[in-house]
Amino acid sequence: MTDEMLQAYVEEISDTVFGRSFTHRAVFNHRLKTTGGRYFLDDHHLDFNRLFLSDMETFRGIVIHELCHYHLHLSGKGHRHGDADFKEWLQRYGGLRYCPRVEGSAANKKIHVYECNECRALYRRKRRMDPVRYRCGKCKGKIFYKSS
Repeated sequence: MTDEMLQAYVEEISDTVFGRSFTHRAVFNHRLKTTGGRYFLDDHHLDFNRLFLSDMETFRGIVIHELCHYHLHLSGKGHRHGDADFKEWLQRYGGLRYCPRVEGSAANKKIHVYECNECRALYRRKRRMDPVRYRCGKCKGKIFYKSS
């Protein structure tokens, strides 16, 4: 899907679902890594993550989510995630409340597990560490790398 096709798709969803026109710009942003889309308050354009195009039902939910931000903000109502207006519109129009995880994102990285030699306490870390430099916080025993 090109940016022009995306623009037409967003305009069509805005007309059919909300009954309002989308008059600003919608583009793909290859720098988005952990989110499906963004709405910009200053110039009202929408950015979308191309990685979610593989599942069109999910992508449609993301577009509706961002259009909820867009239309609520332009009408002066609560457009933030915690606002009652926003939550009600998501329910009414079928937008996704949360974006599914992207494969390969930071949330899917491996976890490094360290264990105490004495009390067998486990320590889970996202980043590797040098176990020689640290001791167990419970019994002051030596720590060793168990697995990832």
